[in-house]
Amino acid sequence: MTIVLSDPIFHNEDKAREHLEAIRWPEGPACPHCGNTDQDRIVKLKGKSHRPGLYQCNECRGHFSVTVGSVMERSKIPLTKWVAAFHLMAASKKGVSAHQLHRMLGITYKSAWFLAHRVREAMREDADTSGPIGGEGKTVEADETYIGKRDKPYVSPHRRGLPYTKSGKSGGAQKRTVVALVERGGRVRSFHVQHATKKSVREILVRNVDRKSVLYTDESRLYTETGKEYEGHDTVNHSAKEYVRGVIHTNTIENVFSVFKRGMRGVYQHCGEAHLFRYLAEFDFRYNRRSGLGYSDAERAVEIIRGAAGKRLTYQQSH
Repeated sequence: MTIVLSDPIFHNEDKAREHLEAIRWPEGPACPHCGNTDQDRIVKLKGKSHRPGLYQCNECRGHFSVTVGSVMERSKIPLTKWVAAFHLMAASKKGVSAHQLHRMLGITYKSAWFLAHRVREAMREDADTSGPIGGEGKTVEADETYIGKRDKPYVSPHRRGLPYTKSGKSGGAQKRTVVALVERGGRVRSFHVQHATKKSVREILVRNVDRKSVLYTDESRLYTETGKEYEGHDTVNHSAKEYVRGVIHTNTIENVFSVFKRGMRGVYQHCGEAHLFRYLAEFDFRYNRRSGLGYSDAERAVEIIRGAAGKRLTYQQSH
């Protein structure tokens, strides 16, 4: 499956609606208000007095369309542009800026920015329902990275209100911290944390990595004690310029960080700290459905549309 720009779903509203309905409701319309799936109790409303694609549930008497109960709800952006945005963000390895969406889709920059965040919300995966990564006989790499300046400088409580510095420089203390976990040949999970401490890193690890996994990290003391809770824990000493020792390395997670930073610096350029977790979800989504696992651009777009169901993001919210 590849994306064909001449496909009617990008140009015809009825075809775009049929495309979305086929993905969201493969067995027929389902009422988002009461959950009714009895096709005999759901009626498609027709006539000039009703907008296209409107249904009525005879169980709860509620009206709905394919956008209700999804990130597309109450949006005035045409469905063809929504479908195009899903495909563009699925196919772009390093992301698509709001300005690019604004130019390509012919909508305002403000609408494009909000649309992109709603697509990222559809990309967000729930770790509680998908279960831990790794497992018996599997390897997980863990590492942290620092990107951009904090919106509010970190002030150490032990320095009488003065900013934390090291040799006259702020170092990582004044940067945004990202902790990521990647299963070799499998999925990645990334987290924005206020501070990478032994406690915060342990909480992320034990919640997201099966303890039967083998853990590989760098020599950071953040992982020393927590690593003992896993089947095995080996490190490479980056400070001594050791990057690979047999099968022991953190190159997989470094590659994940590389793509993420190229996208953030080269495509997005600026990101408010309150929204960083959404960008992490976007890059995680594409990595977890990369071509190496057999996914095409079109299949990734279908996954985003499925993920759009049951989620809402209103303009007043920042999280």
